[in-house]
Amino acid sequence: MAIKIDRKIVKYQVQKPEDQLQDKAAGKAADKASEARAADRASEARAAEKAGESELVRDKNGHTAKVIRMHERLERPEVLIGSTYKIKTPISDHAMYVTINDIVLNEGTEYEQRRPFEVFINSKNLDHFQWIVALTRIISAVFRKGGDVTFLVDELKAVFDPRGGYWQPG
Repeated sequence: MAIKIDRKIVKYQVQKPEDQLQDKAAGKAADKASEARAADRASEARAAEKAGESELVRDKNGHTAKVIRMHERLERPEVLIGSTYKIKTPISDHAMYVTINDIVLNEGTEYEQRRPFEVFINSKNLDHFQWIVALTRIISAVFRKGGDVTFLVDELKAVFDPRGGYWQPG
């Protein structure tokens, strides 16, 4: 049986089996009251979300406070601006196609900014498919997190191939 603890534990004691019988009756009444309070909090949170308001929380003393999120929730829009590049290397018979999709933030304002949001790499050569998918997912996650992503170029340039590899500037 799992018990959810919804407040900070400040003290504890070991309970004997005979004490449990006495507390069981008192616990049922407390459980009903606790369930009612939880239902009230859940309905308030749902109503606030529907109204577009901030999330509210209540402490054990009944005081309410507004939750302030310290990050911007950035959902993927239906349409992104992107470019696809065909890269043909001398070490493979098949070309690679790299697609970089950008998102426009604060569109139509003086703070408008275009930044990469996701990247896809595709090729007929499936030799390293799992690695390519993993790499594109990690790069896309860094793009979505925001901030300066130019360090990725330096990191990827530093990858060493013992068989010689190929680097195409641009």
